[in-house]
Amino acid sequence: MAVYTEVTDEDLAAFLARYDCGRLQFYKGIAEGVENTNYLVRTDRGRYILTLYEKRVNVADLPYFLKLKQHLAKRGVRCPVPVADRTGETLGELNGRLAALITFLDGVSVKRPKLDHCGQLGRALAELHLASADFGMYRANALGPKGWPPLYARFSSRADEILPGLRSMIEVELAAHAGGLPAGLPQGVIHADLFPDNVFFAEGQLSGLIDFYFACNDALSYDIAICLNAWCFEDGDGHAFDRAKGAALLAGYDGVRALTTAERAAMPVLARAASLRFLLTRSYDWLNQPLGALVTPHNPLDYVARLRFHQQARSIADYGGGA
Repeated sequence: MAVYTEVTDEDLAAFLARYDCGRLQFYKGIAEGVENTNYLVRTDRGRYILTLYEKRVNVADLPYFLKLKQHLAKRGVRCPVPVADRTGETLGELNGRLAALITFLDGVSVKRPKLDHCGQLGRALAELHLASADFGMYRANALGPKGWPPLYARFSSRADEILPGLRSMIEVELAAHAGGLPAGLPQGVIHADLFPDNVFFAEGQLSGLIDFYFACNDALSYDIAICLNAWCFEDGDGHAFDRAKGAALLAGYDGVRALTTAERAAMPVLARAASLRFLLTRSYDWLNQPLGALVTPHNPLDYVARLRFHQQARSIADYGGGA
């Protein structure tokens, strides 16, 4: 989430008039994230999130994202749901951007996840995968291995500005993953961006999942690998992997949807691929921050440290998953 497009009181009031959601009382921009413009909106009937979809979002993908959240909510997954206007549409236009009004989800994200948070996250991720098994739409992973070389080409000449030697490191990794993710893994809908700031907790219990704008169809275990990267490394010198957190996350997932033998065997490769994906996107964003945007890009160096760990991993046991 971020703020790239400014919205005035008058513009927003006119937009909300299409909805049966009450009169505008208050709104403010939300600075977290990097993809779309988001505002917290309060009316006399409740709170909402207003999302304006910026140029990086493919308009053709929006029905997938919006209908997926509706589908998941109907099956008990706690997530924000698009609000339909008086004509039944969930997608409108505001200040030259496609826009949607989304229900507000109570809870807060945790900055430093503990073991129990990781276990709950693992269970919620497995529940998401099972709940979406009968979702009828398909979206390819635009940020999968096929998308990495063209993304890298957009900043390759400047990669060493971030860290001397980064260009060589990335090129070695791109070659290692040129064949794509391991074949034969169970496929389905994945969230693909389930970082701690996209998971809410209330009174110690997971209260919901947000920000589905990278959701796509891919290997389910790749989603787990993304979460291992996002939840189980410690901040500070070395960015060490916390095996106890990894064990909690994997056990939570496995208790709802058992990992296959192939998924367990592939975890080091998947975790390495996931770290490369975020190293690439964070590096690009670091070097191409829009002027005037109320957003702080994530530091790509965090994923250099993660990638080095994965390069040495040999089995799921290195992530706390047992032999």
